[in-house]
Amino acid sequence: MAKRPNFLLFITDQHRADYLGCYGHPVVRTRHIDSIAARGQRFERFYVATPICMPNRATLMTGRMPSLHGARHNGIPLSLAATTFVDILAAGGWRTALIGKCHLQSMSPAKPTVGMPEVKPEDVLPPEELREADKTILGQGRYDQELSSNWRDNPEHELDLPYYGFQHVDLCVGHGDKVVGHYGRWLEEKHPGSDKLRGPDNQLPGNDTIAPQAWRTAIPEELYPTAYVADKTCEWLDAHASSGADQPFFIQCSFPDPHHPFTPPGRYWEMYKPEDMALPGSFNANGPIPPHLAEIHKERDDGTDNRGGQRAIGINEREALEAAALTCGQITMIDDRIGQVLAKLDELGLTEDTVVIFTTDHGDFMGDHEILLKAALHYQGVVRVPFIWADPEAPADGAVRDDLAGTLDIAATVLDRAGLAPHNGIQGRSLLGPGDEDGAMVIEEHQRRGYMGFNSGFRARTLMGRRYRMTVYDQAGGFGELYDLENDPLELTNLYDDPAHAAVRHELTERLLQEMIALTDTSPLATHHGP
Repeated sequence: MAKRPNFLLFITDQHRADYLGCYGHPVVRTRHIDSIAARGQRFERFYVATPICMPNRATLMTGRMPSLHGARHNGIPLSLAATTFVDILAAGGWRTALIGKCHLQSMSPAKPTVGMPEVKPEDVLPPEELREADKTILGQGRYDQELSSNWRDNPEHELDLPYYGFQHVDLCVGHGDKVVGHYGRWLEEKHPGSDKLRGPDNQLPGNDTIAPQAWRTAIPEELYPTAYVADKTCEWLDAHASSGADQPFFIQCSFPDPHHPFTPPGRYWEMYKPEDMALPGSFNANGPIPPHLAEIHKERDDGTDNRGGQRAIGINEREALEAAALTCGQITMIDDRIGQVLAKLDELGLTEDTVVIFTTDHGDFMGDHEILLKAALHYQGVVRVPFIWADPEAPADGAVRDDLAGTLDIAATVLDRAGLAPHNGIQGRSLLGPGDEDGAMVIEEHQRRGYMGFNSGFRARTLMGRRYRMTVYDQAGGFGELYDLENDPLELTNLYDDPAHAAVRHELTERLLQEMIALTDTSPLATHHGP
Protein backbone atom coordinates (compact mmCIF):
# COMPACT_ATOMS: atom_id res chain seq x y z
CA MET A 1 0.00 0.00 0.00
CA ALA A 2 1.34 3.42 -0.95
CA LYS A 3 1.91 5.92 1.87
CA ARG A 4 -1.06 7.90 0.54
CA PRO A 5 -3.82 5.51 -0.53
CA ASN A 6 -6.21 5.85 -3.41
CA PHE A 7 -9.94 5.66 -2.70
CA LEU A 8 -12.66 4.23 -4.93
CA LEU A 9 -16.16 4.84 -3.57
CA PHE A 10 -19.01 2.94 -5.20
CA ILE A 11 -22.40 4.38 -4.31
CA THR A 12 -25.80 3.24 -5.52
CA ASP A 13 -29.17 4.96 -5.15
CA GLN A 14 -32.13 3.69 -3.09
CA HIS A 15 -30.59 0.30 -2.34
CA ARG A 16 -31.53 -1.44 0.90
CA ALA A 17 -28.87 -3.46 2.72
CA ASP A 18 -30.46 -6.89 2.39
CA TYR A 19 -30.56 -6.74 -1.41
CA LEU A 20 -26.98 -8.00 -1.75
CA GLY A 21 -25.69 -11.54 -1.62
CA CYS A 22 -23.19 -10.72 1.11
CA TYR A 23 -26.02 -9.32 3.24
CA GLY A 24 -28.07 -12.48 2.89
CA HIS A 25 -30.36 -12.01 -0.11
CA PRO A 26 -31.22 -15.51 -1.33
CA VAL A 27 -31.65 -14.71 -5.01
CA VAL A 28 -29.83 -11.61 -6.27
CA ARG A 29 -26.38 -12.26 -7.77
CA THR A 30 -23.75 -9.73 -6.67
CA ARG A 31 -20.48 -11.63 -6.87
CA HIS A 32 -18.28 -8.57 -7.40
CA ILE A 33 -19.72 -6.57 -4.52
CA ASP A 34 -19.56 -9.77 -2.44
CA SER A 35 -15.87 -10.07 -3.36
CA ILE A 36 -15.22 -6.61 -1.87
CA ALA A 37 -16.89 -7.74 1.34
CA ALA A 38 -14.93 -11.02 1.29
CA ARG A 39 -11.58 -9.21 1.42
CA GLY A 40 -12.77 -6.33 3.57
CA GLN A 41 -15.40 -5.86 6.21
CA ARG A 42 -19.08 -5.11 6.03
CA PHE A 43 -21.15 -3.25 8.58
CA GLU A 44 -24.33 -5.00 9.69
CA ARG A 45 -25.89 -2.02 11.49
CA PHE A 46 -25.20 0.94 9.22
CA TYR A 47 -27.80 3.72 9.11
CA VAL A 48 -28.51 6.86 7.13
CA ALA A 49 -28.65 10.31 8.72
CA THR A 50 -31.97 10.81 6.93
CA PRO A 51 -33.68 8.47 4.43
CA ILE A 52 -33.75 10.69 1.36
CA CYS A 53 -31.23 11.52 -1.36
CA MET A 54 -30.01 15.12 -1.12
CA PRO A 55 -29.67 15.52 2.64
CA ASN A 56 -28.03 12.14 3.19
CA ARG A 57 -25.59 12.66 0.32
CA ALA A 58 -24.76 16.05 1.83
CA THR A 59 -24.12 14.31 5.15
CA LEU A 60 -21.78 11.88 3.40
CA MET A 61 -19.84 14.80 1.92
CA THR A 62 -19.64 16.96 5.05
CA GLY A 63 -19.77 14.53 7.96
CA ARG A 64 -22.54 16.69 9.44
CA MET A 65 -26.21 16.08 10.17
CA PRO A 66 -28.83 17.65 7.88
CA SER A 67 -29.94 20.04 10.61
CA LEU A 68 -26.41 21.49 10.54
CA HIS A 69 -25.34 21.39 6.89
CA GLY A 70 -28.74 22.86 5.97
CA ALA A 71 -29.89 20.52 3.19
CA ARG A 72 -32.70 19.23 5.40
CA HIS A 73 -34.78 17.74 2.58
CA ASN A 74 -34.73 17.40 -1.19
CA GLY A 75 -34.80 20.78 -2.90
CA ILE A 76 -32.37 22.52 -0.52
CA PRO A 77 -28.91 22.57 -2.10
CA LEU A 78 -25.80 21.97 -0.06
CA SER A 79 -24.18 25.36 0.38
CA LEU A 80 -21.25 25.90 -1.93
CA ALA A 81 -19.54 27.37 1.13
CA ALA A 82 -19.74 24.01 2.94
CA THR A 83 -16.45 22.22 3.57
CA THR A 84 -16.52 18.67 2.22
CA PHE A 85 -14.08 15.88 2.91
CA VAL A 86 -13.35 15.88 -0.83
CA ASP A 87 -12.24 19.53 -0.50
CA ILE A 88 -9.78 18.43 2.18
CA LEU A 89 -8.51 15.53 0.08
CA ALA A 90 -7.96 17.85 -2.89
CA ALA A 91 -6.12 20.33 -0.69
CA GLY A 92 -4.00 17.45 0.62
CA GLY A 93 -2.83 16.48 -2.86
CA TRP A 94 -5.43 13.91 -3.98
CA ARG A 95 -6.86 14.03 -7.48
CA THR A 96 -10.64 13.98 -7.15
CA ALA A 97 -13.35 12.86 -9.56
CA LEU A 98 -17.07 12.13 -9.56
CA ILE A 99 -18.64 9.92 -12.20
CA GLY A 100 -22.43 9.60 -12.16
CA LYS A 101 -25.07 10.92 -9.84
CA CYS A 102 -24.18 13.77 -7.49
CA HIS A 103 -27.49 15.29 -6.25
CA LEU A 104 -26.06 17.95 -3.97
CA GLN A 105 -28.21 20.47 -5.83
CA SER A 106 -31.78 20.21 -7.08
CA MET A 107 -32.61 18.30 -10.23
CA SER A 108 -36.13 19.71 -10.68
CA PRO A 109 -36.62 23.34 -11.76
CA ALA A 110 -40.08 23.50 -10.11
CA LYS A 111 -40.42 26.16 -7.42
CA PRO A 112 -41.78 25.15 -3.99
CA THR A 113 -45.43 25.89 -3.34
CA VAL A 114 -45.53 24.90 0.34
CA GLY A 115 -43.30 25.49 3.31
CA MET A 116 -42.91 29.24 2.97
CA PRO A 117 -43.65 31.44 6.02
CA GLU A 118 -47.21 32.73 6.18
CA VAL A 119 -47.46 36.54 6.05
CA LYS A 120 -50.31 39.02 6.20
CA PRO A 121 -51.32 40.34 2.76
CA GLU A 122 -50.62 43.93 3.83
CA ASP A 123 -47.08 43.20 5.05
CA VAL A 124 -44.19 44.46 2.93
CA LEU A 125 -41.77 41.67 2.12
CA PRO A 126 -38.06 42.21 2.78
CA PRO A 127 -35.74 42.39 -0.23
CA GLU A 128 -35.09 38.98 -1.75
CA GLU A 129 -31.55 38.84 -0.38
CA LEU A 130 -32.93 39.26 3.18
CA ARG A 131 -35.69 36.64 3.07
CA GLU A 132 -33.60 33.86 4.57
CA ALA A 133 -32.03 33.73 8.02
CA ASP A 134 -28.60 33.24 6.44
CA LYS A 135 -27.56 35.65 3.67
CA THR A 136 -24.44 33.74 2.64
CA ILE A 137 -25.80 30.84 0.59
CA LEU A 138 -27.09 32.94 -2.31
CA GLY A 139 -23.74 34.67 -2.72
CA GLN A 140 -21.56 31.57 -2.90
CA GLY A 141 -22.15 30.54 -6.50
CA ARG A 142 -24.65 28.88 -8.80
CA TYR A 143 -27.38 26.57 -7.57
CA ASP A 144 -28.73 25.75 -11.01
CA GLN A 145 -25.91 23.40 -11.92
CA GLU A 146 -27.81 20.08 -11.66
CA LEU A 147 -31.20 21.26 -12.95
CA SER A 148 -32.39 18.73 -15.51
CA SER A 149 -34.00 21.49 -17.59
CA ASN A 150 -30.68 23.27 -18.02
CA TRP A 151 -29.00 20.08 -19.23
CA ARG A 152 -31.85 19.32 -21.65
CA ASP A 153 -32.33 22.81 -23.05
CA ASN A 154 -28.90 24.43 -23.05
CA PRO A 155 -26.08 22.64 -24.90
CA GLU A 156 -23.59 25.11 -23.37
CA HIS A 157 -24.62 24.41 -19.77
CA GLU A 158 -21.73 23.19 -17.61
CA LEU A 159 -20.62 22.85 -14.01
CA ASP A 160 -18.32 25.28 -12.26
CA LEU A 161 -15.28 23.23 -11.22
CA PRO A 162 -14.19 22.27 -8.68
CA TYR A 163 -17.67 21.12 -7.67
CA TYR A 164 -17.89 20.50 -3.92
CA GLY A 165 -14.24 19.45 -4.08
CA PHE A 166 -14.45 17.33 -7.25
CA GLN A 167 -11.94 18.48 -9.86
CA HIS A 168 -13.48 16.31 -12.59
CA VAL A 169 -17.17 15.45 -13.02
CA ASP A 170 -19.07 13.34 -15.55
CA LEU A 171 -22.60 13.98 -14.35
CA CYS A 172 -25.80 11.93 -14.38
CA VAL A 173 -29.02 13.76 -13.48
CA GLY A 174 -32.15 11.68 -12.94
CA HIS A 175 -33.02 7.99 -12.73
CA GLY A 176 -33.77 4.98 -14.86
CA ASP A 177 -33.68 5.59 -18.58
CA LYS A 178 -34.50 9.31 -18.20
CA VAL A 179 -31.04 10.39 -17.02
CA VAL A 180 -29.65 13.61 -18.53
CA GLY A 181 -26.51 15.63 -17.78
CA HIS A 182 -23.21 14.67 -19.37
CA TYR A 183 -24.70 11.22 -19.85
CA GLY A 184 -27.50 12.65 -22.00
CA ARG A 185 -25.00 14.33 -24.33
CA TRP A 186 -22.93 11.14 -24.51
CA LEU A 187 -26.04 9.08 -25.33
CA GLU A 188 -27.06 11.46 -28.09
CA GLU A 189 -23.57 11.22 -29.62
CA LYS A 190 -23.72 7.43 -29.50
CA HIS A 191 -27.33 7.25 -30.74
CA PRO A 192 -28.66 10.37 -32.48
CA GLY A 193 -32.36 10.80 -31.77
CA SER A 194 -31.89 9.12 -28.38
CA ASP A 195 -35.11 10.57 -26.97
CA LYS A 196 -36.86 7.86 -29.01
CA LEU A 197 -35.25 5.31 -26.69
CA ARG A 198 -36.49 6.83 -23.47
CA GLY A 199 -39.58 6.43 -21.33
CA PRO A 200 -42.64 4.15 -21.26
CA ASP A 201 -44.01 5.48 -24.56
CA ASN A 202 -40.92 4.17 -26.39
CA GLN A 203 -40.48 0.90 -24.52
CA LEU A 204 -39.88 -2.47 -26.15
CA PRO A 205 -42.80 -4.89 -26.51
CA GLY A 206 -43.32 -7.63 -23.96
CA ASN A 207 -43.99 -5.67 -20.77
CA ASP A 208 -46.83 -7.33 -18.88
CA THR A 209 -45.90 -6.01 -15.45
CA ILE A 210 -48.36 -4.00 -13.39
CA ALA A 211 -45.81 -2.67 -10.89
CA PRO A 212 -45.79 1.15 -10.91
CA GLN A 213 -43.11 2.96 -12.90
CA ALA A 214 -41.86 -0.21 -14.61
CA TRP A 215 -41.17 -0.26 -18.32
CA ARG A 216 -38.97 -2.21 -20.70
CA THR A 217 -36.54 0.47 -21.82
CA ALA A 218 -35.39 0.60 -25.42
CA ILE A 219 -31.94 1.84 -24.35
CA PRO A 220 -29.52 -1.07 -24.92
CA GLU A 221 -27.33 -2.33 -22.10
CA GLU A 222 -24.15 -0.74 -23.43
CA LEU A 223 -25.77 2.72 -23.56
CA TYR A 224 -27.67 2.59 -20.27
CA PRO A 225 -26.57 4.98 -17.45
CA THR A 226 -25.07 2.13 -15.41
CA ALA A 227 -22.75 1.27 -18.31
CA TYR A 228 -21.88 4.93 -18.82
CA VAL A 229 -20.81 5.36 -15.19
CA ALA A 230 -18.53 2.32 -15.31
CA ASP A 231 -17.08 3.19 -18.73
CA LYS A 232 -16.30 6.76 -17.72
CA THR A 233 -14.77 5.59 -14.42
CA CYS A 234 -12.48 3.27 -16.35
CA GLU A 235 -11.60 6.07 -18.78
CA TRP A 236 -10.66 8.32 -15.89
CA LEU A 237 -8.52 5.60 -14.31
CA ASP A 238 -6.77 5.01 -17.65
CA ALA A 239 -6.05 8.72 -18.00
CA HIS A 240 -4.77 8.92 -14.43
CA ALA A 241 -2.43 5.95 -14.92
CA SER A 242 -1.11 7.20 -18.27
CA SER A 243 -0.47 10.72 -16.95
CA GLY A 244 2.49 9.50 -14.93
CA ALA A 245 1.31 11.57 -11.96
CA ASP A 246 2.24 10.15 -8.59
CA GLN A 247 -0.72 11.78 -6.84
CA PRO A 248 -3.21 9.52 -5.09
CA PHE A 249 -6.83 9.75 -6.18
CA PHE A 250 -10.34 9.73 -4.79
CA ILE A 251 -12.99 8.75 -7.32
CA GLN A 252 -16.70 8.40 -6.61
CA CYS A 253 -18.40 5.96 -8.96
CA SER A 254 -22.07 6.84 -8.43
CA PHE A 255 -24.81 4.76 -10.06
CA PRO A 256 -28.34 6.25 -10.42
CA ASP A 257 -29.90 2.76 -10.07
CA PRO A 258 -31.61 0.76 -8.56
CA HIS A 259 -33.79 3.80 -7.76
CA HIS A 260 -37.18 3.72 -9.50
CA PRO A 261 -38.34 3.79 -12.26
CA PHE A 262 -37.70 0.09 -12.67
CA THR A 263 -36.06 -0.04 -16.09
CA PRO A 264 -33.32 -2.70 -16.22
CA PRO A 265 -32.18 -2.90 -19.86
CA GLY A 266 -31.68 -5.86 -22.15
CA ARG A 267 -31.18 -9.23 -20.50
CA TYR A 268 -31.45 -7.71 -17.04
CA TRP A 269 -35.19 -7.14 -17.59
CA GLU A 270 -35.95 -10.86 -17.51
CA MET A 271 -33.01 -12.04 -15.43
CA TYR A 272 -35.17 -12.54 -12.33
CA LYS A 273 -38.75 -13.79 -12.20
CA PRO A 274 -41.39 -12.49 -9.80
CA GLU A 275 -42.17 -16.08 -8.83
CA ASP A 276 -38.57 -16.45 -7.61
CA MET A 277 -39.02 -13.58 -5.15
CA ALA A 278 -40.49 -13.88 -1.66
CA LEU A 279 -42.91 -11.49 -0.04
CA PRO A 280 -41.49 -9.68 3.00
CA GLY A 281 -42.46 -11.13 6.36
CA SER A 282 -44.35 -7.93 7.19
CA PHE A 283 -46.60 -8.24 4.13
CA ASN A 284 -50.19 -9.14 5.06
CA ALA A 285 -49.26 -8.89 8.74
CA ASN A 286 -52.13 -9.08 11.18
CA GLY A 287 -52.75 -6.61 13.96
CA PRO A 288 -53.01 -2.83 14.29
CA ILE A 289 -50.77 -0.58 12.22
CA PRO A 290 -49.60 3.00 12.91
CA PRO A 291 -51.89 5.76 11.60
CA HIS A 292 -49.36 7.15 9.10
CA LEU A 293 -48.93 3.71 7.51
CA ALA A 294 -52.69 3.24 7.54
CA GLU A 295 -53.02 6.49 5.58
CA ILE A 296 -50.79 5.12 2.80
CA HIS A 297 -52.83 1.90 2.67
CA LYS A 298 -56.04 3.94 2.52
CA GLU A 299 -54.78 5.94 -0.47
CA ARG A 300 -53.94 2.66 -2.20
CA ASP A 301 -57.34 1.17 -1.47
CA ASP A 302 -59.36 4.21 -2.57
CA GLY A 303 -57.16 4.94 -5.61
CA THR A 304 -55.99 8.42 -4.57
CA ASP A 305 -52.25 7.66 -4.32
CA ASN A 306 -49.70 9.16 -6.71
CA ARG A 307 -48.25 6.08 -8.36
CA GLY A 308 -45.97 8.12 -10.59
CA GLY A 309 -44.30 10.09 -7.81
CA GLN A 310 -41.40 9.72 -5.42
CA ARG A 311 -43.06 8.99 -2.08
CA ALA A 312 -44.14 5.62 -0.69
CA ILE A 313 -47.26 4.02 -2.11
CA GLY A 314 -49.26 0.97 -1.08
CA ILE A 315 -48.91 -2.08 -3.33
CA ASN A 316 -50.41 -5.53 -3.77
CA GLU A 317 -48.59 -8.86 -3.76
CA ARG A 318 -48.00 -9.06 -7.50
CA GLU A 319 -46.62 -5.52 -7.61
CA ALA A 320 -44.27 -6.27 -4.71
CA LEU A 321 -42.85 -9.37 -6.39
CA GLU A 322 -42.48 -7.66 -9.78
CA ALA A 323 -40.71 -4.65 -8.27
CA ALA A 324 -38.36 -6.96 -6.37
CA ALA A 325 -37.47 -8.94 -9.51
CA LEU A 326 -36.80 -5.82 -11.60
CA THR A 327 -34.76 -4.27 -8.79
CA CYS A 328 -32.61 -7.39 -8.65
CA GLY A 329 -32.00 -7.02 -12.37
CA GLN A 330 -30.85 -3.44 -11.89
CA ILE A 331 -28.58 -4.48 -9.01
CA THR A 332 -26.93 -7.33 -10.93
CA MET A 333 -26.21 -4.96 -13.80
CA ILE A 334 -24.55 -2.60 -11.33
CA ASP A 335 -22.57 -5.52 -9.93
CA ASP A 336 -21.39 -6.57 -13.39
CA ARG A 337 -20.18 -3.03 -14.05
CA ILE A 338 -18.47 -2.83 -10.66
CA GLY A 339 -16.63 -5.95 -11.79
CA GLN A 340 -15.52 -4.03 -14.88
CA VAL A 341 -14.08 -1.23 -12.74
CA LEU A 342 -12.36 -3.64 -10.35
CA ALA A 343 -10.81 -5.41 -13.35
CA LYS A 344 -9.51 -2.05 -14.57
CA LEU A 345 -7.85 -1.46 -11.19
CA ASP A 346 -6.12 -4.83 -11.56
CA GLU A 347 -5.09 -4.13 -15.15
CA LEU A 348 -3.50 -0.83 -14.14
CA GLY A 349 -1.76 -2.27 -11.08
CA LEU A 350 -3.76 -0.05 -8.71
CA THR A 351 -5.57 -2.66 -6.63
CA GLU A 352 -2.95 -2.92 -3.89
CA ASP A 353 -2.91 0.87 -3.46
CA THR A 354 -6.69 1.46 -3.42
CA VAL A 355 -9.21 1.39 -0.60
CA VAL A 356 -12.54 0.24 -2.06
CA ILE A 357 -15.79 1.35 -0.42
CA PHE A 358 -19.41 0.47 -1.19
CA THR A 359 -22.56 2.14 0.15
CA THR A 360 -25.83 3.79 -0.86
CA ASP A 361 -27.82 6.88 0.10
CA HIS A 362 -30.97 5.19 1.51
CA GLY A 363 -33.13 2.12 1.08
CA ASP A 364 -36.52 1.20 -0.33
CA PHE A 365 -39.45 -0.43 1.46
CA MET A 366 -39.65 -2.96 -1.40
CA GLY A 367 -42.90 -4.44 -0.13
CA ASP A 368 -42.27 -4.17 3.61
CA HIS A 369 -45.59 -3.35 5.30
CA GLU A 370 -47.22 -3.44 1.82
CA ILE A 371 -45.47 -0.27 0.63
CA LEU A 372 -42.90 0.63 -2.02
CA LEU A 373 -40.31 3.42 -2.49
CA LYS A 374 -39.48 5.70 0.49
CA ALA A 375 -41.17 7.98 3.00
CA ALA A 376 -40.84 9.43 6.49
CA LEU A 377 -41.34 6.04 8.12
CA HIS A 378 -38.09 4.84 9.61
CA TYR A 379 -38.55 1.11 9.06
CA GLN A 380 -35.31 -0.83 8.67
CA GLY A 381 -35.72 -1.30 4.91
CA VAL A 382 -35.35 2.42 4.20
CA VAL A 383 -32.89 3.54 6.93
CA ARG A 384 -30.49 0.57 7.08
CA VAL A 385 -28.03 0.53 4.18
CA PRO A 386 -24.93 -1.42 3.16
CA PHE A 387 -21.44 -0.23 3.96
CA ILE A 388 -18.37 -2.21 2.92
CA TRP A 389 -14.76 -1.14 3.48
CA ALA A 390 -11.88 -3.05 1.86
CA ASP A 391 -8.34 -1.82 2.61
CA PRO A 392 -5.46 -3.84 1.12
CA GLU A 393 -3.21 -2.65 3.94
CA ALA A 394 -5.58 -4.08 6.54
CA PRO A 395 -7.38 -7.07 4.99
CA ALA A 396 -10.33 -8.11 7.12
CA ASP A 397 -11.16 -11.39 5.31
CA GLY A 398 -14.89 -10.88 5.35
CA ALA A 399 -15.26 -9.62 8.90
CA VAL A 400 -18.69 -8.38 9.97
CA ARG A 401 -18.92 -5.29 12.17
CA ASP A 402 -21.89 -5.26 14.52
CA ASP A 403 -21.44 -1.82 16.10
CA LEU A 404 -23.81 0.97 15.08
CA ALA A 405 -22.41 3.29 12.44
CA GLY A 406 -23.75 5.39 9.60
CA THR A 407 -23.38 7.74 6.67
CA LEU A 408 -22.33 10.40 9.17
CA ASP A 409 -19.08 8.47 9.75
CA ILE A 410 -17.86 8.10 6.16
CA ALA A 411 -16.10 11.48 5.84
CA ALA A 412 -14.18 11.08 9.10
CA THR A 413 -13.16 7.53 8.17
CA VAL A 414 -11.77 8.47 4.74
CA LEU A 415 -9.86 11.44 6.16
CA ASP A 416 -8.43 9.29 8.95
CA ARG A 417 -7.23 6.70 6.44
CA ALA A 418 -5.72 9.48 4.33
CA GLY A 419 -3.87 10.88 7.34
CA LEU A 420 -5.64 14.22 7.07
CA ALA A 421 -7.16 16.11 9.98
CA PRO A 422 -10.90 16.82 9.61
CA HIS A 423 -12.53 20.23 9.60
CA ASN A 424 -13.99 21.76 12.74
CA GLY A 425 -17.64 20.80 13.03
CA ILE A 426 -17.36 17.29 11.61
CA GLN A 427 -19.64 15.01 13.61
CA GLY A 428 -18.97 11.46 12.53
CA ARG A 429 -16.35 9.16 14.01
CA SER A 430 -13.65 7.25 12.21
CA LEU A 431 -14.56 3.61 11.75
CA LEU A 432 -10.94 2.49 11.59
CA GLY A 433 -10.90 1.89 15.31
CA PRO A 434 -13.07 -0.39 17.46
CA GLY A 435 -16.77 0.28 17.60
CA ASP A 436 -18.82 1.43 20.55
CA GLU A 437 -21.00 -1.51 21.54
CA ASP A 438 -23.33 0.81 23.46
CA GLY A 439 -23.61 3.38 20.67
CA ALA A 440 -26.79 4.78 19.18
CA MET A 441 -27.61 6.66 16.00
CA VAL A 442 -29.91 9.63 15.46
CA ILE A 443 -31.91 9.79 12.22
CA GLU A 444 -33.46 13.11 11.26
CA GLU A 445 -36.55 13.83 9.20
CA HIS A 446 -37.78 17.19 7.93
CA GLN A 447 -40.47 17.15 5.25
CA ARG A 448 -41.56 20.18 3.25
CA ARG A 449 -44.87 18.69 2.11
CA GLY A 450 -47.50 17.22 4.38
CA TYR A 451 -48.63 13.64 3.84
CA MET A 452 -49.57 10.50 5.79
CA GLY A 453 -51.92 12.65 7.87
CA PHE A 454 -49.23 15.16 8.83
CA ASN A 455 -49.23 18.88 8.02
CA SER A 456 -46.62 20.57 5.82
CA GLY A 457 -43.22 20.94 7.43
CA PHE A 458 -43.54 17.98 9.77
CA ARG A 459 -40.42 16.67 11.49
CA ALA A 460 -39.31 13.54 13.31
CA ARG A 461 -36.30 12.20 15.18
CA THR A 462 -35.34 8.56 15.57
CA LEU A 463 -33.03 6.98 18.11
CA MET A 464 -31.66 3.75 16.65
CA GLY A 465 -30.13 1.53 19.31
CA ARG A 466 -28.98 -2.05 19.37
CA ARG A 467 -32.30 -3.32 20.70
CA TYR A 468 -34.88 -0.56 20.27
CA ARG A 469 -35.92 1.90 17.59
CA MET A 470 -37.89 4.90 18.85
CA THR A 471 -39.27 7.61 16.56
CA VAL A 472 -40.96 10.78 17.78
CA TYR A 473 -42.98 13.04 15.46
CA ASP A 474 -43.68 16.72 16.16
CA GLN A 475 -47.34 16.47 15.11
CA ALA A 476 -50.40 14.26 15.64
CA GLY A 477 -50.54 14.81 19.38
CA GLY A 478 -47.05 13.62 20.17
CA PHE A 479 -47.39 10.40 18.19
CA GLY A 480 -44.41 8.08 18.29
CA GLU A 481 -43.18 4.57 17.55
CA LEU A 482 -41.20 2.13 19.70
CA TYR A 483 -40.11 -1.27 18.42
CA ASP A 484 -38.17 -4.03 20.14
CA LEU A 485 -35.87 -5.04 17.28
CA GLU A 486 -34.59 -8.06 19.16
CA ASN A 487 -38.01 -9.66 19.59
CA ASP A 488 -39.83 -7.89 16.75
CA PRO A 489 -37.33 -7.44 13.88
CA LEU A 490 -40.16 -6.82 11.39
CA GLU A 491 -41.33 -3.80 13.42
CA LEU A 492 -44.93 -4.95 13.67
CA THR A 493 -45.84 -4.09 17.27
CA ASN A 494 -45.66 -0.44 18.31
CA LEU A 495 -44.88 -0.29 22.03
CA TYR A 496 -44.80 3.50 22.33
CA ASP A 497 -48.02 3.70 24.38
CA ASP A 498 -47.64 0.32 26.05
CA PRO A 499 -47.68 0.85 29.85
CA ALA A 500 -45.34 -2.11 30.29
CA HIS A 501 -42.69 -0.27 28.26
CA ALA A 502 -43.12 3.17 29.84
CA ALA A 503 -39.75 2.92 31.59
CA VAL A 504 -38.03 1.90 28.34
CA ARG A 505 -39.64 4.83 26.52
CA HIS A 506 -38.49 7.21 29.28
CA GLU A 507 -34.91 5.89 29.11
CA LEU A 508 -34.81 6.12 25.32
CA THR A 509 -36.27 9.64 25.35
CA GLU A 510 -33.49 10.77 27.68
CA ARG A 511 -30.89 9.06 25.48
CA LEU A 512 -32.33 10.74 22.39
CA LEU A 513 -32.06 14.10 24.14
CA GLN A 514 -28.43 13.42 25.06
CA GLU A 515 -27.55 12.36 21.52
CA MET A 516 -29.22 15.44 20.03
CA ILE A 517 -27.29 17.69 22.44
CA ALA A 518 -24.08 15.96 21.33
CA LEU A 519 -24.97 16.70 17.70
CA THR A 520 -25.29 20.47 18.16
CA ASP A 521 -22.84 22.56 16.19
CA THR A 522 -19.27 23.34 17.19
CA SER A 523 -18.52 25.45 14.11
CA PRO A 524 -17.42 28.16 13.81
CA LEU A 525 -14.82 28.53 16.50
CA ALA A 526 -14.51 31.83 18.28
CA THR A 527 -12.63 34.42 16.27
CA HIS A 528 -11.14 36.03 19.38
CA HIS A 529 -10.76 35.38 23.09
CA GLY A 530 -13.97 37.16 24.03
CA PRO A 531 -14.29 40.24 26.29
